[in-house]
Amino acid sequence: MTEKRRTAVLVLDGLRRDFVTPELMPRLSALRERATWCAQHGSVFPSVTRVVSSSVATGCRPARHGLAGNTISLVDEGRLALFDAGKPEFIAEKQRLTGQALAMPTLADRLASAGGAVIFNNVSPGAAYLHDPLGHGHVYHRAGSFGPGREPITGEQALAIAGDLDGDAELVKRFTAEAIEGAKPALALAWLGHPDTTQHAVPLGSPQHHEALRRADAHAGAVIDAVDAARERGEEILLLVGSDHGHQTVSGVVDIDAELIVAGLKDGPASTDVVVAPNGTAALIYVDPKHCDRVARLGAFLAGCSWVGRLIAPDEFGAFGIPADEGLAFALAMAADDEADNAYGVPGLSLAAKPASGKPDRLGCGQHGGLGRYEQSPVLMLDGPGFAAGGAITEPTSAIDLAPTLLAFLGHDAPGLDGRPLQSRP
Repeated sequence: MTEKRRTAVLVLDGLRRDFVTPELMPRLSALRERATWCAQHGSVFPSVTRVVSSSVATGCRPARHGLAGNTISLVDEGRLALFDAGKPEFIAEKQRLTGQALAMPTLADRLASAGGAVIFNNVSPGAAYLHDPLGHGHVYHRAGSFGPGREPITGEQALAIAGDLDGDAELVKRFTAEAIEGAKPALALAWLGHPDTTQHAVPLGSPQHHEALRRADAHAGAVIDAVDAARERGEEILLLVGSDHGHQTVSGVVDIDAELIVAGLKDGPASTDVVVAPNGTAALIYVDPKHCDRVARLGAFLAGCSWVGRLIAPDEFGAFGIPADEGLAFALAMAADDEADNAYGVPGLSLAAKPASGKPDRLGCGQHGGLGRYEQSPVLMLDGPGFAAGGAITEPTSAIDLAPTLLAFLGHDAPGLDGRPLQSRP
C-alpha cells in the first residue's frame, strides 16, 4: 500500500439518482461535475441496507457473503425461525447457528494491518456491525461502539446521537474530525441514515422529503470540504460518495402469510412449515424440508399472483446472486410500475410485503428491496486519482465494485471478488 494514500467513503442511505439535482442537492451536483459519475449504478437483490452493506464490505454478492436479506430465516432448534439482521444481537445469533457472520472477508479484515478502517454509521446496528463483524477496526454506532477485538468504546468516545437528521449532522462532525482529519485510516467510511429514514415516513417529493434531501446534501458538503482540506495539505485521497439503493412509493401492502394460508400452503400465522421473510418490496419464502411436497404447488401459486412482479426459483438463484440458504424455496420481487407517478409527481410505484413483527409499512411513502427501476438506481461518484473530472462510466456498475475499487487504489491485492475495480471501466 502506498503510505500516503487513503480512502474516504460517504453513503447517503436510500438516495436515488434522479434526486441529485442542483435545486435539491447543490453540493452533490457540483461534485458530479468534477468526479466520475456512474450512470447505471445498481444495487444487489434484495436492495436492502443490511445486504448492500455486506456487499460493499466484501465486494461480493449475497450468494458469496451469505446474507440473503434484512430479514431471513435460520434453522433454530430444528425449526425455521425469522431473524432481523438489523438488531444488535444478530451477528452473534448468526454465528451461533451457522458458524459465521459473513462468509467472505470484509474491508476491515483486509486492511487491519494495512492502515485500518474506521466506520461511523447511523442506520441499523446490524448493518453497521456487518462492516466489521470480527472486530478488526473501529465501528461507531448509537447502539454501541467498538474498537479492535470488539472492545466496547464508552464515555465521551461513544457515539451518543439520535437516528434523525440532527444525528447525521453530529456523526459527520465526528467523522470529519476523527477519521478524515485525525486518525487517517486507510478506509474512513460514514454511512448516514437519511434520506432513507425520512423517505420511509413521508411521501417522495413532499416538502418534508425535499428538506431531508437538502440537509443530506449539506452533510455531504461537509465531508467533501474535509477531504479537500486534507488534499490541500498534500494527502492523496480517493473519495467515493453514493448510496445503497433508491426508493419507490408504496402503492399497496400484501400480507403474504395470509395469502398462503388462504391458499392452503401454510398452516397458520405462526406455523414454521412455510416461513415468509418480508424485505420491503421483496420477500424470501422458506419451506421446512419436512414439507418439501408443497414446493411445486407453492411455486405454481406464486407464479399466478398479480402481486408478484418477478418470481425467482432456485435454478435462478445464481443469476441473481441469492444464497442457497437451508429451506429457501423462492425469492420474489413485488409487482412494480416504474412509469406511474405518486401524488407529488415522482415516478415509481411498488407493492410491499407486509413487514414482520408489527413494523409499519406506510402507504404512499418510500420503500425498497425489489427490482423496480428506481429502487435499483442508487448513486455513485468517484473523485480522485484514477478517475476523470466530469467523466462518466456508462456501463453497469454495482455495490460489489466498491471494495475492489478501494483496494486497488490502496495497492492491496484482493483476488476472487465478484466486483471489479472501477479504475478499469470505460
